[in-house]
Amino acid sequence: MICITRIVFASEVKTSLGLIPSPDIPGIPKEGNDYSKLLAYSLYFYEAQRSGILPSDNRVSWRHNSALDDGKDRGVDLTGGYYDAGDYVKFTLTLSWTLSIVSWGAIEWFDGYQLSNQTLYLYDMIKWGTDWLIKAHPKPDQLFIQVGSSTLDNRYWGPDTNIPYPRPSTDVNSTAHGTDVAAETAAAFASSAILFRDFFNDTAYANTLLSHATSVYTFAESLNFNLSSAVLSNGIYGYSTSEYYDKLIYGAIWLYRATYKSQYLDKAIKYYNLYNNRSYTAREMSWDDQIGACNILLSQIYSEKSNPNSTFWRNVTENYLDYLISNNTGGSCNFTSGGLFWCNDDSIQDSIPVSLYSAFGFLMYSSYASTAEKANKYRNFVTSQINYIFGANPMKMFYVVAVHPNSPKNPHHAGVHGGTNVENLNDPPETKYPLYGAIVGGPSMNDSYLDIRSDVIQSEVFYYACLHLNVVCENEN
Repeated sequence: MICITRIVFASEVKTSLGLIPSPDIPGIPKEGNDYSKLLAYSLYFYEAQRSGILPSDNRVSWRHNSALDDGKDRGVDLTGGYYDAGDYVKFTLTLSWTLSIVSWGAIEWFDGYQLSNQTLYLYDMIKWGTDWLIKAHPKPDQLFIQVGSSTLDNRYWGPDTNIPYPRPSTDVNSTAHGTDVAAETAAAFASSAILFRDFFNDTAYANTLLSHATSVYTFAESLNFNLSSAVLSNGIYGYSTSEYYDKLIYGAIWLYRATYKSQYLDKAIKYYNLYNNRSYTAREMSWDDQIGACNILLSQIYSEKSNPNSTFWRNVTENYLDYLISNNTGGSCNFTSGGLFWCNDDSIQDSIPVSLYSAFGFLMYSSYASTAEKANKYRNFVTSQINYIFGANPMKMFYVVAVHPNSPKNPHHAGVHGGTNVENLNDPPETKYPLYGAIVGGPSMNDSYLDIRSDVIQSEVFYYACLHLNVVCENEN
């Protein structure tokens, strides 16, 4: 999943992006600015990824009640949650990262959801995910991290009415630890707790989330540190991370923001120092590398506290951001000739998510920048990346699905395609259902996008990377 939050200034609000007329779907505005429409589409897309028993107000006609036996193999209820990308596996790691990022953006720019009349849909989107995370954490020392087999699932191409079995439920526990995913889940619980408590006035639910946050973070710290990928058997697979200290920092920061208990800020600094001692080179902000997000959050915290350390963290953060876009990063990150931010191996796998995660971080920090010049530089970077996604690219492609005449026509998504033949993804040639609000993986380094359904890297709407485009408006008046 990806969340990119852009502030749209008053002078831009009436700018038309050339979107096609809105469909007759509740919550998708017919009138108003295109940025608000895109926000509505992005929240609609989450509903297209829902698993389990759907609510009575389900807006996605082709989505059905599905995967109703999830968790039975382990004696727990793991129904619900969100499916991954265009497939039917469910992952705790990437869901948790996404919930934390969407919550972060909403905490910072909640007015945008209000102006766009999307607060109810935001509430439902977050709660659908956190309700499942609560199920996935049935005991203090147990966290389910995946439901389904990636190998088996990749052999199936069809609707959610015939998802193949078995769907094994994989957990981390007191004998098979997963520090990374446990700490990440704590961040999701804590950040969403702030949103429900301070913005939705749902104190009871926020307290439940915060209880799970503290419990699962204690679990993350209580055993020898280990990457969760070690517990996944061959044939199950899942998402593998390269580090756990950044997740421990990230989880501790969000627990501090939710509780204001100094012990969590102390933990964040302790793990940050341990991370630095391992001599890792930070990459762009993503579900796998969160040190950039931690830099930004620590800068915010110390600036708001008017703490003498604020200068230190501001310098750390600006060094990180400037390093990413300096065009002199030792080959780590650069720009395509068309202007898309590109970071070597990560962008090869999904180029638009790399751009959008980075833009989110640059925008989130820009108001804390040390100089007006730096603030403008960071915001100009954000604007360039959003404009690229919205058609200012050599292909003139509008990389949000089903909302623009130049949107991709062939996203890699089993549910919307309408086919049943994994050996021939062009049968039928046309995609049956519109996947409103999805964002595809993106173009290659030469800015070319082929819009081929079978090209998983370019056309799949990655769950962790492309599930949410969050464009909000500041100051419409």
